[in-house]
Amino acid sequence: MQQTTTQFSGHTAPTIVTTPIKYCLYARKSTESEERQILSIDSQIKEMLAVAQQGNLDIVEIKRESHSSKEVGQRPIFNQMISEVREGKYNGILTWAPDRLSRNAGDLGSMVDLMDQKLLVEIRTHSQVFTNNPNEKFLLMILGSQAKLENDNRGINVKRGMKTKCEMGWRPGTAPTGYLNEKNVDKRGQCHPDPKRAPIIKQVFEKIAFEQWPGRKVHGWLKNMGFKTKYGKPLSLSNIYLLLRNSFYYGEFEYPKKSNQWYQGKHTPIITKELFDKAQAVINANLIPKVESREFAFTKMIKCGHCGSGISAEEKMKQLKSGGFNKHIYYFCTKGKGLECDNPRINEPDLINELVNLIDRINLDELGIKSRINQEIARFNKFRIGVLGYKQEAHESGVNAKNYVKYLLKEGTLIEKRELLFFLKSKLILKDKKIVLE
Repeated sequence: MQQTTTQFSGHTAPTIVTTPIKYCLYARKSTESEERQILSIDSQIKEMLAVAQQGNLDIVEIKRESHSSKEVGQRPIFNQMISEVREGKYNGILTWAPDRLSRNAGDLGSMVDLMDQKLLVEIRTHSQVFTNNPNEKFLLMILGSQAKLENDNRGINVKRGMKTKCEMGWRPGTAPTGYLNEKNVDKRGQCHPDPKRAPIIKQVFEKIAFEQWPGRKVHGWLKNMGFKTKYGKPLSLSNIYLLLRNSFYYGEFEYPKKSNQWYQGKHTPIITKELFDKAQAVINANLIPKVESREFAFTKMIKCGHCGSGISAEEKMKQLKSGGFNKHIYYFCTKGKGLECDNPRINEPDLINELVNLIDRINLDELGIKSRINQEIARFNKFRIGVLGYKQEAHESGVNAKNYVKYLLKEGTLIEKRELLFFLKSKLILKDKKIVLE
């Protein structure tokens, strides 16, 4: 309520004027564990509508939100509500409890500021009312701070619980492929070997360690047998290498990752430590995916037109009868998305010819750097006339932009070639030794 004064023949008398309050009903899903979880969103709304009916409150908006209130400014519905209070759409908030509105100091402070500005007249919960009164605002801040304290303590307790679980020999989180998490509530966090997949995982290690299979052969073998994870997805090549590096399979684990905190697990190992070490030795010697020893002009710029994988390159040296060597660079599909891809390789001169022919078929605006090319041509023409003494006739237009681009593709530096294609707006596709735009 707001207090005003009315003039009466020489003296004033106080008059109480009640400010009409329009409410927004705000309900937010709890993120606490089930055994401590309070009412669901629908239940909150049902209970607060009953409060509104009993108190004859004017509800003009109902908002639902599932985002956590731990982080400041991360709730879009809450932020919208605060903006609408500032715009005067409503001046009251109805919610189940103060912790539904905020569990952090920033959002709590924004509501108190609105009260100080008299834009937010009232916050009402199922058992309390908070107005622009020092004591009531202080109580609201205490309850909000208590919720934040619970959040902070919960985070500390969770970390402590995780560490305790690790010390007991059970790794927190989802078990890796080859294991299944226990569904029994009393054994939560524990796991056991997957009877369907564990034997296959063991065979993967054996084929690497004893038969020295390359990773791609293992990938093809698993694909041919129809191997799927417990989520129904095949193992990618990168996931196979991650699996082969996972010490969990012989009984030890690191938690958290890269923390250098190691624990002895109580789960049943799928392989022995000796098999794991032998597989690591083979991987380190032969099976680590090769990284290009040098940078090539057109790698990572082109996609395979058959399977959609990237295009890589390698340098081949051929010895001549004279005793010298001839160098050739070939571009080929990485087969990252399909080992059966039969897109033929192409040598660099032929690839450059394809790119040069492409320049004739496209508008230079497609390159996205037409203005920069024109600036370079103008600079070259100025150098040719001013320094070399050439005279440009009236009928001459100087260097043609497309010819300049072709020159860069053929004779430019590696950086110039890569920069030229980097700004290309469409993706380059290599299919059957032909270059096209996606």
